[in-house]
Amino acid sequence: MTTEAVPGRVNVGEYAGKEFLLNLDRAERAEFYSLLDEAPWEGKTASGHWQVRDVCGHMIDVTEGYLERWAMARSGQEAPAPLGLPIMAQKLDEGATRFRSLSKEQAIERLKAASDKLFEIFDGLDEQQWSGEIINHTYMGPLPAYFYAGFQLIDYSIHSWDIKVGLGRDEPLSDAAAVTLIPFMFIVIQYTVDAQRAEGLNTRFGIEISGPGGGSWCVNVDGTAVAYEEGAPADCPVVFSFKPSEFVLSTYQRMRGGTAAGDSALAERIRDLLFKI
Repeated sequence: MTTEAVPGRVNVGEYAGKEFLLNLDRAERAEFYSLLDEAPWEGKTASGHWQVRDVCGHMIDVTEGYLERWAMARSGQEAPAPLGLPIMAQKLDEGATRFRSLSKEQAIERLKAASDKLFEIFDGLDEQQWSGEIINHTYMGPLPAYFYAGFQLIDYSIHSWDIKVGLGRDEPLSDAAAVTLIPFMFIVIQYTVDAQRAEGLNTRFGIEISGPGGGSWCVNVDGTAVAYEEGAPADCPVVFSFKPSEFVLSTYQRMRGGTAAGDSALAERIRDLLFKI
C-alpha cells in the first residue's frame, strides 16, 4: 500500500510529509471538537443512525483502539488475526454506541485524553518509524505507522462533515483534507468491493478529479480484484468526474457525487460496488 505525490498534493507516506499531515490532522480535529460543542448531543448526523454522541463515541473507540494496538506492538505481543473489512461497519457501530452512558462532558474529555496520547506517539515517530514501524490494524492487519495518522484525517474530516449536515450546513471537505485523502480513497476502493455485487463483473472505468492535486486514473475491476493506474482513462466505457471533496465523500458513500459519462447502467452498478466501512 502506497500513497503517491503529484504536483499540488503532498506525499504523506514519506517522512517529509509528516508535519503537513499532522498539522492537517490537528486542524480537522479542532473543527471536530468545536462542532461537538455546537451541535445537540443527540442531534442527527449524516453518518447513518449515529447521533452526535455516537460520532464522538466512534472517535473514542478507534483512538483507544489504536493506542492498544500500538502498546501491543511495542511490547512485542502478537496481535490477533485481522477481522477483515466486511465486518468493520457492524463492529464500529457497536463500538460507537457503547459510550452512550457517558455525559457529553465525560465523552469529550475521554476523547481528548486519548487523542493527546495518540498524537504524542505520532509526534515522536522518526523517519524510519513513520513508514517502517508496523502496527497491526484490527480489521486490515499490518500497516505502516503513517496510515494511522491518515485514518485520523479520514475520521475527523468526514465526521465533521457528518455533523455539519445534521446542522443544515452544506459544506465540502476542506481542499487540503480532500486532496490529501485521494490516494487513501483508491485503497478503500480496492479493499471494499462487495463480492455479491461484483460477481461476474469484468470492466474498467475512469476517474477524473479536478483541481491541483487531482488527476486521472483507470480502474480495472474483475470480480473483487481491483487494480488502478494513473493516466488518461482512454477506452473506458464509463468515466466519472469529481471535485476532490465529492470523490472522498462518494467513496465513503455519503453522496453519489460527481458526474458519469458513458454507459449509464454500468455507471450505476459501479457506484454500488462498495460495502460500507
